[in-house]
Amino acid sequence: MSMEYRLRRTLPSNRVAIIMPVDHGLIFDRIEGLETPSAPFPAWADHDVTGFMMTPGQVKQTERFFAARPHLTRVMAIDTYYDFREPDGGSHGLITTVEEAVRLGVDAVKMLFPWNMSKAERVAMCTRAGEVIAACDRWDIPLVLEPVLIGAPRSEEVIVAEEKVARICYDLGAHIIKIAFPGEERTRRLVEELQVPLVIAGGPLTGEPGETVEAIAGTIRSGARGVIVGRNIWQRERSAAEKTLADIAKLTRSVRFDD
Repeated sequence: MSMEYRLRRTLPSNRVAIIMPVDHGLIFDRIEGLETPSAPFPAWADHDVTGFMMTPGQVKQTERFFAARPHLTRVMAIDTYYDFREPDGGSHGLITTVEEAVRLGVDAVKMLFPWNMSKAERVAMCTRAGEVIAACDRWDIPLVLEPVLIGAPRSEEVIVAEEKVARICYDLGAHIIKIAFPGEERTRRLVEELQVPLVIAGGPLTGEPGETVEAIAGTIRSGARGVIVGRNIWQRERSAAEKTLADIAKLTRSVRFDD
């Protein structure tokens, strides 16, 4: 399979992708909604999501489930970070290889790019990301790279810093950049200037369902190719979650891309 084939599966041209992340177990403690890590797949697969962001364990446990639903894409996390509760810097490392991801048949791999680290760790992070990107290019599988200041409060300073780090991700050769929503103006600028697909992370459960839908509407207006929405769906009461996801899906189907 080619890079282009996998990219088009992950980010279709006929809509904005909805990728539901359920890979939190690689970083967080046992959290509400993911007590059984495989539970979200049958719960949400038939609700107009385009795919899931998963751990290697989830990928292996659900092979039969996804074989019966080939329209769903799988983005596999290949790294971990400890401890997210330490905003002054934790430790990052790979947990598997790009070659293993290709063997498992996933459509893309995902990797954090934390930046609230020492200068030496930042250099090591760039080296690690560069090696992963080179492996992805060899194996024709896209990398979703996520610039983030893990654990830092969502301040204006952090938002500005993550936008700058997104440019480092571009220069390293990331195929897709995943970033927390920096607002419509900054998202539009990143889309126009970097010309690399942007997918926007939803983050923790916050606010009312209408606020989640409006935030996603803003990302779509700004040109994002995908929305990563998990806890704002599967941590809500079921009927509210279903309506929220249906409203989001309607928004994502209102856009087409010329590629």
